[in-house]
Amino acid sequence: MLDGKRIVLGVTGGIAAYKAAELVRELQRAGARVQVVMTDAATRFVGPATFQALSGEPVFVDAWDARIPDNMAHIELSRGADAIVVAPASADFLAKLAHGLADDLLSTLCLARECPLVVAPAMNRQMWSHPATQRNVAQIVADGVVVAGPGSGDQACGEVGLGRMLEPVELVEEIGASFVPKTLAGRRMLLTAGPTFEPIDPVRGITNRSSGKMGFALARALRDAGADVVLVAGPTALASPRGIRRIDVDTAQRMHDAVTAELDAGQREGRRFDVFVGVAAVADWRVANASAKKWKKDGGRTPALAFAENPDILASVARRPDAPYCVGFAAESERLEEHGVAKRARKGVPLLVANIGPDTFGRDDNELLLIDEHGSRRLPRAGKEALARALADEIARRITR
Repeated sequence: MLDGKRIVLGVTGGIAAYKAAELVRELQRAGARVQVVMTDAATRFVGPATFQALSGEPVFVDAWDARIPDNMAHIELSRGADAIVVAPASADFLAKLAHGLADDLLSTLCLARECPLVVAPAMNRQMWSHPATQRNVAQIVADGVVVAGPGSGDQACGEVGLGRMLEPVELVEEIGASFVPKTLAGRRMLLTAGPTFEPIDPVRGITNRSSGKMGFALARALRDAGADVVLVAGPTALASPRGIRRIDVDTAQRMHDAVTAELDAGQREGRRFDVFVGVAAVADWRVANASAKKWKKDGGRTPALAFAENPDILASVARRPDAPYCVGFAAESERLEEHGVAKRARKGVPLLVANIGPDTFGRDDNELLLIDEHGSRRLPRAGKEALARALADEIARRITR
């Protein structure tokens, strides 16, 4: 989402200015060109030479910088920028933005801009929670500024709490999300992702090779499009996406129960889910005679496992009287389209997404087949993040027709 974008990175005075150096690198890795503008206070923490070396671009501090032919740096630097990002954004700078003050190059640049503005607050926890700061943040949000963070944790002052600048990789994700049209604003989404784990005994179980990457990528894409997302995740080591409520489960039965509980709660509270997406690779069967103790080798005899069928999460959601728009996923080893068409009809869902190829689990790329009542359409091989954005667009189009 940032490939080819020109980002003006504003750095204000605060110890978190050192993170801005890494942010330059992360933005460049994402394909962006970065132009740094610093406040005078920021230069007390990190020198302009550091940012010039990292960005490969001249760094600007002075509103009267003679390198700009017409001495209008606040105009020239913002024209052609895709976004201005201020990280860290101090309490003082947030106050300037809220009140339209323009007494240095960076604040004037933000006032004279024609592009989106993203700020990453960074300050002591008490400064962040002060009513004046919260009023200022509410005002700039109302003015259309994107506020990314802050995070919570250890602070330079030795205290712990809310006020840390987000980490550079988190900020790159937030900046990228700011470019996504909010086609799903106000919508609620419920997803499942990852594998399930069916115990044989306390230390062994049956699972599959699902990594959860596609489900987590889709959760992020739906969030970036403005949706309120709840993610029910099976056992996976993937980090929770920011701004998404995650519910961890292990077995298929517990995944079913968690999904049902969320749908029931939404119905009671008058906050129904608009869409359910079953991305998880749910085990069809569980071990009916699982042992409460570890099974031991016994003279070479193999334990006989008995199986019982697990609940069908997707079909049960689709059968509800208050059913949201349902999207299912399918992984097949053969006759993909034939099995996908049959599965869509059997589950009673309007859209089924089939993984093309038996080796999709764990990969960072994939190829998908979209199956609905009108036939099928391929999404060509691409990274799972790109496919997730394409699917989010597809879902938005279908529920807003």
